[in-house]
Amino acid sequence: MMRTRPLKVALLGCGVVGSEVARIMTTHADDLAARIGAPVELAGVAVRRPDKVRGGVPADLVTTDATALVKRGDIDVVVEVIGGIEPARTLITTAFEHGASVVSANKALLAQDGASLYAAAEQHGQDLYYEAAVAGAIPLIRPLRESLAGDKINRVMGIVNGTTNFILDKMDTSGAGYSEALDEATALGYAEADPTADVEGFDAAAKAAILAGIAFHTRVRLDDVHREGMTEVTAADFASAKQMGCTIKLLAICERAADGESVTARVHPAMIPLSHPLASVREAYNAVFVEAEAAGRLMFYGPGAGGSPTASAVLGDVVAVCRNRLNEATGPGESAYTQLPVSPMGDVVTRYHISLDVADKPGVLAQVATVFAEHGVSIDTVRQQGKDGEASLVVVTHRAPDAALSGTVEALRKLDTVRGVASIMRVEGE
Repeated sequence: MMRTRPLKVALLGCGVVGSEVARIMTTHADDLAARIGAPVELAGVAVRRPDKVRGGVPADLVTTDATALVKRGDIDVVVEVIGGIEPARTLITTAFEHGASVVSANKALLAQDGASLYAAAEQHGQDLYYEAAVAGAIPLIRPLRESLAGDKINRVMGIVNGTTNFILDKMDTSGAGYSEALDEATALGYAEADPTADVEGFDAAAKAAILAGIAFHTRVRLDDVHREGMTEVTAADFASAKQMGCTIKLLAICERAADGESVTARVHPAMIPLSHPLASVREAYNAVFVEAEAAGRLMFYGPGAGGSPTASAVLGDVVAVCRNRLNEATGPGESAYTQLPVSPMGDVVTRYHISLDVADKPGVLAQVATVFAEHGVSIDTVRQQGKDGEASLVVVTHRAPDAALSGTVEALRKLDTVRGVASIMRVEGE
């Protein structure tokens, strides 16, 4: 039997995502009520600029006093889609203190301060759900927290930023340079006027921290994630990748060490074989590849951003939280029982593709090979081209620690015959 008293939802933020949340709550009210077992009512919408509120949101629900809204006491669920660290953090903890559960899409806050938010939710007996914080509409957080809770996850690798994937895809398929592809992404609305958070990997790093924490049941903060942007990727890199049967993606990679005693989390461009499922992820789509002991290899794919896709994830959490409230229960909280340390990037073992500008004369290859050997880095293949006294040397290594590779590159730069290191890129997915 359906409860007649509605569950009340407060919405913080009414931009691209928030306005879609409000619209779907209104247009699908009957369906949501049937799925929850009680009506769900939009009780208030907090914004900074009331004149910017999109159509369809009743004017009497709009307020600029977000604090008063979350303190009302009759709010069941607070949906936070304003982003940033403050005032979002204070508003979320205030909501918990006044008896409301929280649904958030705030990846930056969760990556930086997720532990304290979990603690506040547990202290006050409330839920904290955040499916929309990673990979938009793709169901990913809940499968990791719930569906795979009985399994052991060893690796999570994925494309978690649509802007960077669009840019790299255009560079790959059209031969465009980075700036040209970025301009196209901006014109189509995929890239912000200031794309730094995307192209320098900050957005993906926040998502990697969240994924690693859930997958490995340990606390991983944004500062623990090694981050490299993709602004230095060139058309020449794509040409080299194609010669290897690869393409280039900006990847978020979270791994459990082989001995199970530590984890790593990193974001950087990487070459991946065209045979890998992630290589075929096109345009602004996201995909995440999960490797678990019992389940094997799983891939989650779909639109990773945008108003409607992200609102879909938000409302999925709203339904789950509302059901919990009707049952006087809460969903899964923080699981950090393993307390595994996060190893530095220097401990990460992978393959490398290194392009060197060298003098075109006898003995150069032998000198370069000696440097690799002295640093314990085994060479897989070498390709050399030369003309008019100058040459390029492309070296692909076997798997080696990042620290060993760094030492190798530093030594190579000191060779008189090496004019410069044109590019260094990791090779993943093999």
